[in-house]
Order: sequence, then C-alpha cells, then structure tokens
Amino acid sequence: MKNPAMRHSPAIPFDPKVNLYSGFGGNMKPYEFTGWRDETMSWKTTAYLAANLNPQPTFMLQGPEALKFLSDHCVNNFEWFPVGTCKHAVMCREDGIIMIHGALIRTGDDEYYSYALAPYIDYLLAKGGYDAVGENISGKVFLFQVAGPRSLEILEEASGDNLHDIKFARHRMSRIAGKDVRILRIGMAGTLAYEVHGVIDDALEVYSAIYEAGQAYGIRRLGQLSYSLFNHTEAGFPQGFIHFPYPWHEDEGFVEYLKETGQTTRLTFNLRGSSGQDITARYRNPVELGWGGMIKFNHEFVGREALEKEVANPRRKMVTLVWNKEDIIDVYASQFEPGEPYANMDRPSEKDYLPSIVTYYADKVLKDGREVGISSGRIFSCYYREMISLCSIDVEFSELGTEVIVLWGEEGTRQKGIRAVVSRFPYLNENRNTDVDVSTIPVVSKT
Repeated sequence: MKNPAMRHSPAIPFDPKVNLYSGFGGNMKPYEFTGWRDETMSWKTTAYLAANLNPQPTFMLQGPEALKFLSDHCVNNFEWFPVGTCKHAVMCREDGIIMIHGALIRTGDDEYYSYALAPYIDYLLAKGGYDAVGENISGKVFLFQVAGPRSLEILEEASGDNLHDIKFARHRMSRIAGKDVRILRIGMAGTLAYEVHGVIDDALEVYSAIYEAGQAYGIRRLGQLSYSLFNHTEAGFPQGFIHFPYPWHEDEGFVEYLKETGQTTRLTFNLRGSSGQDITARYRNPVELGWGGMIKFNHEFVGREALEKEVANPRRKMVTLVWNKEDIIDVYASQFEPGEPYANMDRPSEKDYLPSIVTYYADKVLKDGREVGISSGRIFSCYYREMISLCSIDVEFSELGTEVIVLWGEEGTRQKGIRAVVSRFPYLNENRNTDVDVSTIPVVSKT
C-alpha cells in the first residue's frame, strides 16, 4: 500500500513490490526494480523503460530571434536545423569550459524545446536583448526513455503506429494510450533508443501502456541505481553532474539568479576521489569530451576564441579505461586484512543519489608517476564483466593499449595504484543508434 506521506514520482506508477526508493530529483523513485545487474543488461539484449529524468529541466523558447539567441550561446551550427530535428547543444563560458549541455529540438518555425539546458538557458534569456520569450515548463511535462534492440517494436506495439520513418535525431507526434506524445529517436544507451514526451497529466497512462506493450519483448524498468552512470560510461556519453561539474558557482550573476528563483540546490557539492579538492581540475571543455566535431566557427558564440585554440591544438582526449582485475580484487581483499583497508568499491557505480548535494568522484591518472589525466564515472559493466571509467587524458598517452595507473583513494588515506589500459571510446560500440538500419526490424504497428 502506498504511504500517503510519500512524495512519489508523478511519472512512475506506484509498485507495491518496490521497497527501496531514492529521493533524487525532488520526489521518490524506485531504487531498483529487478536488480541493477538485470536492469543494466537490458539496453544490450532487450529494452528498458526509464522515467528517472522526471522532472526533467525543460525550457520552451519562442520568437523571431530565438534561433539567433541559440546561435550566440551554443557552439553548434544552426544553419541546418529544420522542424522535426534534434541537436546536442553545448553552452560554454569565455574560456571554453562547459557551462551546460543538453538536448534541443525544433517544433515550429520559431519554437524550440530544450532538455537539461535549464536553468542556465533561462538565465541567459532573462538578460534580455532578444526578440524571444521563454518558459520553464519543468514538472509540467514528462520524458520517458525506451532503449535497446527491441525498443522500436515496443513503441510500435504501444502506439499502433509505424515509427520506422523516424530517423536518428528526428522526432514527430504520435499517440499512446489515446494521448498525444512526441517520439524522438535519441537516447543515452548507445544502442537503438527513443524518447517519449508528453504532458505530465498523461504520464502514468502512457508509462503503463509502454510497459504492458513491452512484456512480450522482455522489457525492464530502470531503477535509479541503474540509471545515469552505467549507460553514460558504457556508451561514451560524458555527463555533467556525473563525470564533470559545471562552474556555476563562479558566475556571480548566475548565482544571484538561482537564489532569486530558488534553484540553489546544485550549487552545493562534495568532491571525492584522489583528484582532490581543486574543483577547477575537474572542469571540461567540449573538445576533450569528444565533441569537437559539433563545434562550428561559422558564427560568433561565447567561448569561440578559446575553443578555436583548443580545436587547433587539443591537449586532452576522451578514452575508456579498463581497470586491472587483480588490483580490483586486492582492493576488496584489503577489507579482510589487518590495518587500514583501501577505499571500498562496494557500489557498482560511483554515483550518489542524494536530494540536496551533488557528489563528484574523480581520480588522478598517472604515467610513470606523472599526472596525465583524470578518471571519472567508474562502473562495473555486467555486460562486459569489466570495471571501466571515462578518462580525459593527455593526447600523447591516448593510444589504445597504453598502460596507466588510476590512483585509488583520497589523500591522507591508504591509496592504491590500480593498473588500467586505455581502451576504445565509446566502449559499447556495437549497434549504435546512429547506425542501426531499422528496415531490418519487423513492422509491428497496426496502421
């Protein structure tokens, strides 16, 4: 029976079988449904349904100069951005450090929706200077993710609609459970993936319809533990608040805006790992994250001068590190030996889901005793049976097969150098969403 005092997510149907919850995001979400091992296998073998991003920071932008506003503040090229398409938008400050990134879709001639760009996009627009208006509609809408090799079949079963025409980074309207929804072919799983958007009042019915339609295809629901870090690290999608921090607290105007609008929660952070307490060492620019290809210098934008230099002469590159199994076992074994043990690896991923503070985990990466990179987003991949992380590493050490050391444990504690090998990025490189030929998938729809 649901506890009436529980602030349960309005986007996820209550399940009496779930007995552990996370308060991350302002409401209670199931921590696990069928166990993290089973859930994290889903986007490689069947498919998952995830509502964990709700309430998703969503901002609607309209007006004759809406596109100019976006062009002035994003590194992206907007010369080609027709209605019905999506972009991964990145906003930087003058020195090229990322201030925020997220998804951006165009729904009309002068209408755009952004996801995860708020509250920074709100702040920039509030400064004025553009013939455009915006509205933060977070909490008024829902966003579901359906990802994995059976995701298209599941959504066609749920909608009764032939969705094969939706190409990668495209979207269009459809209906599920008699409700209007927008279906997008994007996602963070790396494999074939879609998103379903709609108004929050329809969320529970749409969620239930998708889950019911997915039963014949082995669908899994993602709990909070399985969400965010596993797919982002495996699939090679570095993420703010997880793999790296945003320097929001250094922008005085933005801090004041957050205080005025009651959005200061994410200004409170905790730094963990051997990288230490200098948060600036954890900042990232889009080039070192592997996003250099989306930076276009055919327009003026904030951070252009710094990024021109970075693109011309990159200092670091994003790679995956595969950690040495013997060294990992040694970390576990230290708990059964006398004396101080190494920092534990009890959790399958290095991510906290606390409602009031953001914890960043990052470790120094060494070569011959010299610091050459920073590792973050450690996970145990059940699919690959490997401990892996993402690493921003000096270009000269980025070749596949290079052996490095991840310094495990914080300064002042017992530390261990864990051997690791520079590996492919993204690590999950088969059946990528960009490459899947959906014509090979049977049409399930009834229309």
